[in-house]
Amino acid sequence: MVFYLILGATYAFAAAVQPGPFQAFLVSRTLSHGWRRTLPASLSPLISDGPIVALTLVALSQLPARFEQVLRLGGGVFLLYLALGAFRSWRDYQEAQPRAAGAAQRTVFEAAVVNLLNPNPYLGWSLVMGPLLLRGWRETPAHGIALVLGFYATMALTLAGIIVLFGSASRLGPRVGRALVGASAVALACFGGYQLWSGTTGLLPGG
Repeated sequence: MVFYLILGATYAFAAAVQPGPFQAFLVSRTLSHGWRRTLPASLSPLISDGPIVALTLVALSQLPARFEQVLRLGGGVFLLYLALGAFRSWRDYQEAQPRAAGAAQRTVFEAAVVNLLNPNPYLGWSLVMGPLLLRGWRETPAHGIALVLGFYATMALTLAGIIVLFGSASRLGPRVGRALVGASAVALACFGGYQLWSGTTGLLPGG
């Protein structure tokens, strides 16, 4: 169970610190409206991900079990691609700039809509978390629950940390943000390697 908890936490951290539409929204709101008012938005994935998870699990449950191994291979390639992007972001890191002032008026619900329209959760649940959740649940429901708990607890804590980080940007400077992006590149590369290994061994005879 601890293994699945760590898997969920690792992917959540890497996904949370990746530059994207949702992260840009959080940074924009923090810089323009303050971290205290933005902090509740760190919980918005708990609202937006429900339909995404349900849709993904229904689709994956209709596929042959063997196809899940292919998805794991695809997920491994996807994660390595994200790791490369994170490495480039770390190499060419630029401190985030505030967006339009109108973003400061968005609510937690609107933050959930931003995440709902973001393609990354769909790709992540289809290629990474969905197959892992089905695999863990089939072993024992406790494994699946541990994966989801590890993922969302770490996601919320990491997003909250990002909000506080950029709210204190004048004191901490860009080095901490760059270090987080670098750590995400390492985490994504390790997770991608695990996915490739898991998918490959699953497709081998007796896997």
